Parts: sequence; structure tokens; C-alpha cells
Amino acid sequence: MGKENEYMDYTKSNVQYFSDVNKNRLFTRNNRNYINRLGRDVLNTLGNVSLLDIYLSKGKTVEPHYHQNAAELVYCISGSAQVSLINPFTNKVENIRITRGQVANVPQGWWHWETAVEDQTHLLAIFDAPYPEYIFGSDILARTPAEVLAKTYCLDKTKLQETLRPLNNQTIIIGPPDECSQQRSEEQKASHQENTDGYHYYRFK
Repeated sequence: MGKENEYMDYTKSNVQYFSDVNKNRLFTRNNRNYINRLGRDVLNTLGNVSLLDIYLSKGKTVEPHYHQNAAELVYCISGSAQVSLINPFTNKVENIRITRGQVANVPQGWWHWETAVEDQTHLLAIFDAPYPEYIFGSDILARTPAEVLAKTYCLDKTKLQETLRPLNNQTIIIGPPDECSQQRSEEQKASHQENTDGYHYYRFK
């Protein structure tokens, strides 16, 4: 039991032993991609533990991020996912494929992300802290001044601003955004149509 709960009076009427995670939404991308959460603010008898209930469709990613105050155990309930992390001691990317009943462990403070390999992937992320803290990649990219990034990494400031503009100072959490997926689909269709038209024009010229 966590130290924060050592002096809890379990005789009081406000003591909670039940919570419906489905009613505590953290983030919604769409009706197939969303995250529910449970922390001590929702269930006051929790010790040093909390969780995220994650639903993903194929190809969707919980964006790169890290938790500076908690380790994370990712359990696959259904579907399959790839949990990726950067080992700060080797600077190498580790890709861990998990499916139903399997887990991947992310040590505290390690940069990581999860990508669904199948539709209807359901993950449970369990933390050893009652309130896990989050640092998201989209926040770092969108909120660091472009001139700082350009100068530090010898990048073209104008191109950098254009590249990062779609983030629009939003925390992405589950990406890519739906509008991005739609835009890519339209671009692929247009490219296919151009190639097809060009091919027929060449044949019958």
C-alpha cells in the first residue's frame, strides 16, 4: 500500500472500492481509437498504481512520449501491438511485438510508443504511480521555438515551420489524426489516377 494511503480512514462513507473505467475518458481520436484512465483521484483506495485502457485500430500509434515518474507495463488484452522504446544506455530502438496475454515493460523515463498491428487492439498500460506524468513528442516539437530547433540542429527554419505546422500546437496522443489519414488517402488516389491516365495516354498516343 502506498504511503499516501497509510492514514486513510476506511470507516468513512466516501471510501471507494469500485470504478467504471469506461466512464473516465482521457482522450478520443474517434470511436475506434481512444483511451480511458484510472487514477487515485477516481478511486481513492488505490495505492501507488494507475492504468490506461487503450483501444487502437491497425496502424494507429500512441505517440512517442515518456513518463518521468513511473514505469509502464503494457498488457495486450486483444489484437496485437508493437511496443517500441529507446534504450538510453545503448541509444538503440527496441521493438517488442505483443499479442493477447503478453506484456512489454517500459522502464521509468524511457522514450517509447505503441502501434497497433491489428484492428481492435486493446491494451492495458499499468503504472507504478497513482498519477503518471506525461511528456509527449508533439508538445516538444510544437512548443519548442522553430528558431531554437533550426539553430541547434542546423535545419532550415522555413522548412521546419512548414513541416511542423500540421501539429497546430495540439497534443496528438493517438496519431496520425484522422484528417491526415484522409489526406494521404486522397493523395494516393490522385497519384494513382495520374499514373493511370498517363499510361493510357502513352498507349493510345
